[in-house]
Amino acid sequence: MSYPTLILSLPFSSFLGCQSETATPLHTMAADSHRCTSVAAELEGTLLISGSLFPYFLLVALEAGGPLRAAVLFAVYPLAALLGAAFTDDLPLLAMTFLSTAGLGVGDVAAVARATLPRFFLADLRRSAFRALARHAGERYVVTRLPRLLAEPFVREYLGADVRVAGMELRVVGRRFSGTVASPGVEAGADRCLGALAAVLGRDRIVDVGLCSGASGGDRQPAFLQLCHERHVVSTPEKAAATPLPQSEYPRPLVFHDGRLVRRPEPLACLAVFLWVPLGVVLSVTRLLLGFLPHGAGLLLAAVTGFRIRGELGGAAGPAASRRRGTLFACNHQTLMDPVILSTVLRRKVTAVTYSLSGFSELIAPIPTVRLTRDRGRDSRIMQSELARGDLVVCPEGTTCREPYLLRFSPLFAEIAGEVTPTAVRAGGAMFHGSTVRGHKWLDSVFFLMNPAPWYEIRLLAPVATGGGGDASSRDVANGVQRMIGDELGFECTGLTRRDKYRMIAGHDGVDARSSSAAAS
Repeated sequence: MSYPTLILSLPFSSFLGCQSETATPLHTMAADSHRCTSVAAELEGTLLISGSLFPYFLLVALEAGGPLRAAVLFAVYPLAALLGAAFTDDLPLLAMTFLSTAGLGVGDVAAVARATLPRFFLADLRRSAFRALARHAGERYVVTRLPRLLAEPFVREYLGADVRVAGMELRVVGRRFSGTVASPGVEAGADRCLGALAAVLGRDRIVDVGLCSGASGGDRQPAFLQLCHERHVVSTPEKAAATPLPQSEYPRPLVFHDGRLVRRPEPLACLAVFLWVPLGVVLSVTRLLLGFLPHGAGLLLAAVTGFRIRGELGGAAGPAASRRRGTLFACNHQTLMDPVILSTVLRRKVTAVTYSLSGFSELIAPIPTVRLTRDRGRDSRIMQSELARGDLVVCPEGTTCREPYLLRFSPLFAEIAGEVTPTAVRAGGAMFHGSTVRGHKWLDSVFFLMNPAPWYEIRLLAPVATGGGGDASSRDVANGVQRMIGDELGFECTGLTRRDKYRMIAGHDGVDARSSSAAAS
């Protein structure tokens, strides 16, 4: 059953002591939005359903600082929260800010804010408040208790490039954060949100409408509302859960993101992760070793450990020994384990071609791997040579994509064989992502196998004739194979590339130096 979301509309005079207040439906505010020229919305608890800041600080500590820093933050947080409840609300905020940022490089924290945090912000975005802010055509401000650096990339990317963020500033010494807070709002007793908004607005300016949450009740409203002529309080009836913004209504698609954690790291979720890690490491090593067993035994024992592998082979060709050449498999890329799982499902060895694979990943791979050079002619000869010896699997996207999108398929695979077998792959886990850009890529498979119950689905589709090569025909074949896999999985096909992903997340093209040197030699 759905419940209407209400906006409590209070004139500025009521903030100064008047008792009257009226409740108006959300569409009333939208209809009247043209009459006000500026609006300020609270981020935590209003635009976002949850008012908790801990998950975002922990993500910064983990992704920019490492697991030890994250563990320290997790251990100190309960004590800081208790002391904050007894003395000052600022204490937990200052403690989390210091522990998560002190000593870290500005670029590292900014990268986490750009590539990791937006996914968690979007998943918690309140649909009613987002629509109210989006309908407003005048000046828009978002007020947050987070450091401005952490919230601004999300706000500018998904709420509007013209939206200004009012949040506390972090002190920088050299190119690293000191962990302390700079002005505005650093004076003892001063409200940081109020000071931040005043600094953004400038001298003697106020906002026409302030949008905040009613979760704290009417007696304790955010102090930044002192700078708002009128305020609207987001409220929902009792027993009605706030509705997050559906992914189909995101202002722009979320295609790329980074970070190891799958779920929002609330305190209890973090406790579960930390308690699981020792057992997860043992389980991951065990599952890695199962890859070296005969395929039938490996599948059976993997299921015993909770690793679910499902294969739909369709009319897959037999082993290469019964044919002149091996079978060429073209699959979308989910994790580094795609070729290994395909080999397990087929119950025979296949060779995987890669552009950038760590030495550790090559060492633990139970199937042959061949490194390409990014030289088109040379790579074509390498792949044809390997295909003459046996089965070959290639991931034309060139990199992984976690969301239900397919990146552009490189057409090279369509030029080396007369027939290709499209292979649809889906994989996942409830705790850790099995891919990363800024983290330790050599641990990708280890993290994926650390999930309590990871799963893989492999579906072999009908073989496709390539038409004998040629630039135009190979591009058409690549696009056709991409569409076949996309239709099978329900994924959206895009023209985005590996370069787009790495530029967005890491700020570079993602070219492996070893591949570049091999191409030059």
